[in-house]
Amino acid sequence: MNKKNRRPTARSAAASSAPAEFNPDYTQVKKDLVRIGILSAVFFVLLIALTFIIK
Repeated sequence: MNKKNRRPTARSAAASSAPAEFNPDYTQVKKDLVRIGILSAVFFVLLIALTFIIK
């Protein structure tokens, strides 16, 4: 029997179609995004306050 013409068995088809497990940990990313958001809000408020002080 030629290898190219051989059909995959149910076992090999199930094993090859199973998705690879991908479970990343985003806790550091979330902390960084929160820190960036807080800093941007602080600087935005600071800019607004400076517009009133400078005028």
